[in-house]
Amino acid sequence: MRKLFAVIDAGGREVQALLAAEALRKAARTQGRPIEVAVRRPTDAQTFDALGEDLVLLFVGGEDDPLAARADWRLSLDNVLADPQAAIHQPDQGSARPHIVAITSCPTGIAHTFMAAEGLTEGARQLGCPIRIETQGSVGAGNPLTAEEIAQAEVVLIAADREVDRSRFAGKRVFISNTKPAITGGAALIERALAEAQMQGGEPSSAAPAAVKERAGPYKHLMTGVSFMLPFVVAGGLLIALAFALGGIHANDDAAAGTLAHALFQIGAKAGFALMVPALAGYIAYSVADRPGIAPGMIGGMIASSLGAGFLGGIVAGFIAGYGVDGLNRLIRLPKNLTGLKPVLILPLLGSLLTGLVMIYAVGAPVAAALAFLTEWLRSMQGSSAILLGVILGAMSAFDMGGPVNKAGYAFSVGLVSNQVYTPMAATMAAGMVPPLGIALATFLFRSRFSAEEREAGGAAGVLGLAFITEGAIPFAARDPLRVIPSLMAGSAVAGAISMAFGVELKVPHGGIFVLPIPGAVTHLAAYALAIVAGTLVTALLVGLLKRRPAAV
Repeated sequence: MRKLFAVIDAGGREVQALLAAEALRKAARTQGRPIEVAVRRPTDAQTFDALGEDLVLLFVGGEDDPLAARADWRLSLDNVLADPQAAIHQPDQGSARPHIVAITSCPTGIAHTFMAAEGLTEGARQLGCPIRIETQGSVGAGNPLTAEEIAQAEVVLIAADREVDRSRFAGKRVFISNTKPAITGGAALIERALAEAQMQGGEPSSAAPAAVKERAGPYKHLMTGVSFMLPFVVAGGLLIALAFALGGIHANDDAAAGTLAHALFQIGAKAGFALMVPALAGYIAYSVADRPGIAPGMIGGMIASSLGAGFLGGIVAGFIAGYGVDGLNRLIRLPKNLTGLKPVLILPLLGSLLTGLVMIYAVGAPVAAALAFLTEWLRSMQGSSAILLGVILGAMSAFDMGGPVNKAGYAFSVGLVSNQVYTPMAATMAAGMVPPLGIALATFLFRSRFSAEEREAGGAAGVLGLAFITEGAIPFAARDPLRVIPSLMAGSAVAGAISMAFGVELKVPHGGIFVLPIPGAVTHLAAYALAIVAGTLVTALLVGLLKRRPAAV
């Protein structure tokens, strides 16, 4: 076993450094590992140039220290104080650096998924750690992890904004985060994962791993449901738009029966849209209670649709089913030879019964009344009230560019599509396209305000904006948030306001300009283009006026 040499850079925190040194020595004695610890104070001139090849160097301190680049492993002083046992365990006993596997995922499976993967890749490179990343995007898992890679990994890092199945990681140390820390600081997140990861219980591919899952919040459960609902919204909306393009507004009339337009409308409206609310409810329940929650959730969603409770009822049904099944799973205790009946028989049956009865006799009617009021209010919006809603949805879209506030507005707009209220969806998509488009235009009009690297990235941001990927503006906002983010919000608010003022309707919740040429997908196309162009110009001008010149262009 190679000797561990730990260098602690006190950095003005001498007391904490001495405590950390003693904690490392004690942890090493507990694990039977040889260790030497040196505390370096700001006044010391030690450089440790003669470190032997047989030593594993652990550096505790700042990232910018020259010694940190030579270390086999680096940790912060706070991480060592929090868990010295993990700090001793981290440097690999045989090789210098631990292996990591990771999964990244976001509700739409487009931008944040891959930006988080890039952040982790760069962070692992900085730390010198081998890493393999599986991206669970909109078309499934990219570069899926193999069983051998999982077995070799010391830590599994999951950076996801929706629930990810962890049953294959039983017996491994697992760390859960959302995507934002991976995007903004991959190295720091990897350090946290190696220091704070917890052992995943259960058996691989267990039938009911929900009992060993960490608790997630309602927002994450809702986003999981939205991510699974989106394909139904997109497919249904496009098919309805194509039906109107071929058969006009009477494509659904009995007189059109037998025509292609009528068939497309039936597929889109009677199948695609009909499954939206059950999918939303089913996968909210899945996020809470794993696979046993899917059937009760979808059944609750169907009941919500039949009662006229729509997407609001689907959300309520999903949480009732999820938390109901999760509670039943914890309460019901069966002999070991009957445990296999719980996930396939007992939990779906009792969960469906509970969800159905609560929806029918308790919450279905009030939620349906609330949705009917909301729908009628939105449809009757004219003038200043419509513009105000557009401003709010637009500002939300640009506030955190794919974060919780953005996704909350997006989920609200997508849900209303199932109730044939399409104006908020149009405002939200226009507003979401503006930030990266505005940034791209600003890098062209105000070149002196941006570095050469930023000007080059501006073109890529523009392409992302055309595709309604708001996250393309994140790198620019992260560099100068106090000036850039208000500029983005102003432009998006203008786009949302113009869209709502003209009553633009959009039946497809994603795709950017690539779905606009489809006949019937959007109404008042010229006004919609005006909204996007106006918002882009406002953002570009404000960014150009407010942003300071870089130190060197």
